[in-house]
Amino acid sequence: MLDPTIRAAAAEARVPGASLLPLRLERVSYAAGGRPLLKEISLEIGAGGPTCILGPNGAGKTLLLRICHGLIEPTAGRVSWGAADWSAALRHQAMVFQRPILLRRSVLGNLEHALHLRGVPRKESARRVAAALQRVGLSELAHRPARVLSGGEQQRVALARAWALEPDVLLLDEPTANLDPNAVQAIERTVAAMYAAGVAIILTTHDLGQARRLAQRIIFLHDGRAVEDAPAERFFAGPSSPQAAAFVRGDLVR
Repeated sequence: MLDPTIRAAAAEARVPGASLLPLRLERVSYAAGGRPLLKEISLEIGAGGPTCILGPNGAGKTLLLRICHGLIEPTAGRVSWGAADWSAALRHQAMVFQRPILLRRSVLGNLEHALHLRGVPRKESARRVAAALQRVGLSELAHRPARVLSGGEQQRVALARAWALEPDVLLLDEPTANLDPNAVQAIERTVAAMYAAGVAIILTTHDLGQARRLAQRIIFLHDGRAVEDAPAERFFAGPSSPQAAAFVRGDLVR
């Protein structure tokens, strides 16, 4: 589970996500073409350690994250963020996708554009951009075209851009899919550093090792339903649902 040193650093900084959480999902469902993809999911994610949404391909992990971020409206049910109205909630959370969405600009330009859209003054923007690039180890690549970087470097640009926005909550959708071990390690270090700085983390992954390394809470999805919700230590010691138990064993889960 999450390194105790990182957890302690987060506690000293501020409670991660305290101003925006809890995130509440009340009987959230989603259907497309008459086919139910999410089925009456009710959850509450409060301030605290990273939450990992696990499940096999097609379980609904990415869809659920996009609904939480406000990119997609649920067919039924309700999503709310703490006491904030929806527009305020959108300004205090960020999302990084499995495939980074980068503009045809330099690394620096990608971060500056995001802050410009948020209305951040130029001087403050310059400070935030420089700090974010340093944190993810990309200062030397600031003027390189973002789209010519390696996959791992592009994902770090996306993380730096999100960090520069100073979110209370960061949503990560399979942040290390198809990356080599060195890139995975760099991404996980950055995510852990963001958490230690006081950013609440909610991520999806199919990587059990990553979930063990980063998560304090596991939500397991299967066939559009949240079939298990438990502290990470308890989940990996012995999942209570047969679907999650099979997934942890490495069996094919249908």
